[in-house]
Amino acid sequence: MPTGGGLAVTGPVHVPVLLERIVALLAPPLERPGAVVVDATLGLGGHSEALLARFPEVQLVGIDRDPDALELSRGRLAPYADRTRLVHAVYDEIPDVLAELDLPAVDGILFDLGVSSMQLDVRERGFAYAEDAPLDMRMDGHEGITAAEVLNTYSAAELARILRTYGEERFASRIASRIVQEREKEPFSRSARLVDLVRDAIPAAARRTGGHPAKRTFQALRIEVNDELSVLERALPAAIDALALGGRVVVMSYHSLEDRMTKRAFARRSRSEAPPDMPVVPEELEPELRLVTRGAEQASEAEIAENPRARSVRVRAAERVRRPRGAAA
Repeated sequence: MPTGGGLAVTGPVHVPVLLERIVALLAPPLERPGAVVVDATLGLGGHSEALLARFPEVQLVGIDRDPDALELSRGRLAPYADRTRLVHAVYDEIPDVLAELDLPAVDGILFDLGVSSMQLDVRERGFAYAEDAPLDMRMDGHEGITAAEVLNTYSAAELARILRTYGEERFASRIASRIVQEREKEPFSRSARLVDLVRDAIPAAARRTGGHPAKRTFQALRIEVNDELSVLERALPAAIDALALGGRVVVMSYHSLEDRMTKRAFARRSRSEAPPDMPVVPEELEPELRLVTRGAEQASEAEIAENPRARSVRVRAAERVRRPRGAAA
C-alpha cells in the first residue's frame, strides 16, 4: 500500500467539520457495549479519532478509497489500533467490507462527503484551483480517468452537461466551448491553464460574486472523475440496510445534489408502507427509519469562522426503528 510519507501537505492543520455535533448525533447507539461504527469516508481520521476517544468500547471500521489518506489516518489512530480496522475500498462497497469482517450489522455509519483536507492541501493531487498542479483529481490516485483526460476527450456537449449538473455553472456552455477550442492547440495538463480559461470565459460582472470563478468547474470535474453521485446512490441504501436496530447513519453533504439524494433515501425509509386509510398499521409496514435531524442542519457562523470548509455543509441523520423485512428477530 502506498504511504503518505512522500506527500507535502501544505495547508492548515486538519480541523474536522462540525465535530461535536457529529459525535452527539452518533452518541446514543455508540454508548452500547460492543458498538461498531463505520467511518465510510475516513479521510484524515478526525471524526474517527473523536469517536474512539469519546466511546472507549467502540470498535471502528474506517473505509477510504484513497490509500494515502488511509496511511496518514493509520498514524493518527495508532493509539486505538486494537479497536480499529482500516479498509481500502469505495464506500458503496460497505456490504462487502462488513461481510469480510463478519459484521452482520453496525451501530453507526458516518459519511463526510466531498474532498478531504489532505486532498485539497496536497498540491500534487490537483484538486485545488489556487495552485498550479497536474489535473488529476482522482481520490484513489492510482486508478481511473483523470481530470485532464476528461477535458481532453469529452465532447463540448458532455463537458457542458457535467459543468451544469455537477457544478451548477451558469456559463457551462461557454466554458465547454472554450475548452474544446483550446485543447486543439495543446491538450490540458495543469490546473493554472484551466483556471485562466474559466476566468476569461465568465463575464466580468459574474466574476465579482460567488467566490472563485473556477470553483464550480473544479467541483464538477472532481465529481465526474470519481463517479461520486453514482457511488452515493448505491451507498445510502446499503448503509441503511447495515444498521442494527437503534443504529444511526449521519451524512455530511457539501453539494445540493448530494443533499437531495440523502433526503430522498431517508424519506423513502421513514414513511409507512401502509395505505393511508388502513386503520391499524401492521408492524412490518411501519417506517424503518426515524429522522433525527429536522431537515438539513448547517454550521453556525462561529463554526464557519473557525473552519471555513464548514460553510457549505448540510447534515442529515436517521435512526433505524424497525428491523428490515425478513431480518431475524
